[in-house]
Amino acid sequence: MSFYRWDGEDLILDCHLQPKASKDEFAGLQGDRLKIRLTAPPVEGKANAHLLAFLAQAFGVAKSQVSLESGELNRHKRLRIRTPRNLPAIPGLQTP
Repeated sequence: MSFYRWDGEDLILDCHLQPKASKDEFAGLQGDRLKIRLTAPPVEGKANAHLLAFLAQAFGVAKSQVSLESGELNRHKRLRIRTPRNLPAIPGLQTP
């Protein structure tokens, strides 16, 4: 299983989130999920909000085009990025 799939023009990402890291970055794969390190703490939705902003910037879309589909209170998350303009340098990530 891959950490991503395309749903039409939308990109669905399965992620493993590591909050309170020293910097924001894509950190390779952890099992069948893309590991993302974020500086935000995992309290009161701060890590989720920071994750959406980080992905919006990385994929060149507005924050409103990134949505959390599952995993709101979990480190394992599924996100939808509507019509990404850029694909960051993540090994294995390809256009459909």
